[in-house]
Amino acid sequence: MGLRHFFTLFFLVAAFAGFGQVLKPVKWEITTEKVKDNTYYLVFKAKITKGWTVYSQYTSDEGPVPTAITYEEKGGIKLVGKATEKGYKKEGPDPLFENVNVVKFLDKEPFVIRQKIEVTDASKPLTGYLTFMTCDNNKCLPPEDVDFNLTFEKTADKAEVAPAEKEAAAAVVVAPTPTDTTSQQTTAEATAVPTETISKANINNGVIDQLIPGLVNTYKNPKASCDDGVQVNSGYLWTFIFGFLGGLFALLTPCVFPMIPITVSFFTKDTKRKGWVNGLIYGASIIVIYVVLGLLITAVFGPEALNRLSTNWIANTLFFIIFIVFAFSFFGFYEITLPSSWSTKSDQMADKGGLLGIFFMAFTLALVSFSCTGPIIGSALVTAASKGEYLGPFLVMFGFSLALALPFGLFAAFPAWLNSLPKSGSWMNSVKVVLGFLELALALKFLSVADMTNHWGLLRYELFMGLWIIVFLAMAVYLFGFIKFPHDSPLKKLSVTRKAFGALALIIVFYLGYGFTINKTTNNYNALSLMSGLAPPANYNFFLPAQEVNEAIKAKYPSFTKCANNIDCFKDYYEGLSYARETGKPMLLDFTGHGCVNCRKTEEHIWVDDKIRNSLNQEVVLVSLYVDDDKKLSETLISKSRGNKIRNVGNLWADFQIVNFEQNSQPLYVMVDPKTEKVLTQPRPFKEGIPGYKAFLDCGKGAFTTK
Repeated sequence: MGLRHFFTLFFLVAAFAGFGQVLKPVKWEITTEKVKDNTYYLVFKAKITKGWTVYSQYTSDEGPVPTAITYEEKGGIKLVGKATEKGYKKEGPDPLFENVNVVKFLDKEPFVIRQKIEVTDASKPLTGYLTFMTCDNNKCLPPEDVDFNLTFEKTADKAEVAPAEKEAAAAVVVAPTPTDTTSQQTTAEATAVPTETISKANINNGVIDQLIPGLVNTYKNPKASCDDGVQVNSGYLWTFIFGFLGGLFALLTPCVFPMIPITVSFFTKDTKRKGWVNGLIYGASIIVIYVVLGLLITAVFGPEALNRLSTNWIANTLFFIIFIVFAFSFFGFYEITLPSSWSTKSDQMADKGGLLGIFFMAFTLALVSFSCTGPIIGSALVTAASKGEYLGPFLVMFGFSLALALPFGLFAAFPAWLNSLPKSGSWMNSVKVVLGFLELALALKFLSVADMTNHWGLLRYELFMGLWIIVFLAMAVYLFGFIKFPHDSPLKKLSVTRKAFGALALIIVFYLGYGFTINKTTNNYNALSLMSGLAPPANYNFFLPAQEVNEAIKAKYPSFTKCANNIDCFKDYYEGLSYARETGKPMLLDFTGHGCVNCRKTEEHIWVDDKIRNSLNQEVVLVSLYVDDDKKLSETLISKSRGNKIRNVGNLWADFQIVNFEQNSQPLYVMVDPKTEKVLTQPRPFKEGIPGYKAFLDCGKGAFTTK
């Protein structure tokens, strides 16, 4: 994808793209082109919908599934040389595939593969299929096959493409991981999985019927209706709150706080009414400046940049270094400032007075306070990475600037309040030092992302939590006066406020320490809810071995295994159904993929919650169906409902999802009554937030127990 996308446009909207429908973003046309007697070109032409991509035959198979052409019957032809590719090509690390270097073709022009052949026996048809994967900026499609049957006469013939497969029905949040994926060119050599061990579906003469009337008739109108839609926008509220808190911190720094009485006194020289009007204009100017700054950063770096920063190991390592630099600047070892000429010119414009002068007064504040606000703004913008291309930066910067602007407007309107402000002093440097410790902690978050996405295995759960404990313990030691930094004044007496914040830092240390306790039920660390999204998943650790599965269940149901966070799960619908009927528990269908980004987010940030994890392990039967599993079936099947060929396990479960739920996007979570095979509550696509997911599970469980 290259260095694009600093913010993913409306992340949650993108996450739901395709929900409730089968997306078909790529159309293939397969023809032959005669060169001379017995010499032809096979031409495979893909028309790609805007925003989607298709991957080269020669891209790394450690990332997406490469486009591949498999010839099933080719006794009458001979391949000449390698296939060539033409189209709008782009090469580089791709965050959807853990930053593996990929070669892909974009929608700006058709993607064309040409393979030269010699026809040795024109009486024999050429049959086979083309396999491809397609992705947009947030999700990928399961590998899809397009069959062809070509004959060769004296003139070029059009390929006969299977009617049901003329359009590639693909749009799933999947992407094979390096350990689970092999190239399409080599999967034929892999050990085939006997069809009977994968599915007990209705198979008759090679035709598989996976339509289950109970699911089809109830998924749109389930037994229970529990709307948790309010949770979808909760991330936006927290983005605004995070920015607002950052603005409050910035207010207390020595770059900003002393400016409040100086600026307000300038406005109060005029009449009271004019003073507070000018103060409001000044505050509004601050908001405009910082919001425009956030959006400008987005525009300069491109519409994909921050989303990339949230996954790319190079970008995250760079931010780790930058945040360390910010931290030591806050500690007082050096200053990070903008060129003084900038603030001088801005100050000269402010002297002109009027509305323009007031605006440039605000702009001067932004420039001279950069050494204090810059690191906070950087932290806020990067944190907004997953909250929308422009909406995230807008909200976080609006919150930041609102907190920064409010005091100027309020004190201009009520100048007597200035007497209640504490005097400037050494306490402001203490605020900067505390912010420095927080920058160190955030720096570790970025290094953790780089570690996990690049599979270094260095900054695992124990080390990350241990370093956070050291950071907050050092903060407490500082606040209690045992250590000092270059700009600190001699500390004669600890203030009550300083003692309170020192005690809070110690409380955080003890809270973090609780994260090292072990849950005997899960044989894993007790993941801390407040650290979800900051710390690595608790199962990504050095010392605790993964739990073993129940051998008795495994012997009866071969697909029974451990899924994310050591949760018991089945990887076959029909085995999970049988076990759920035995145990009298509802089923949770988890349509997922090995490389599904949003699936991993759900597992790492929602399934780690103790209540949700216990529910998945004890109160429901989890059935995880991987739509990109490339294990071959022992025989190729035909979908009765769709006419598509089903060659591997991923095709099987993708067909199951499309046939019964009329959609092919992942993740999709469906609560099912195993007795009746009816849907219990609305299927849930990817949504952020633990409360909403818990409400979804509780609703399904409640509907299951209600007679």
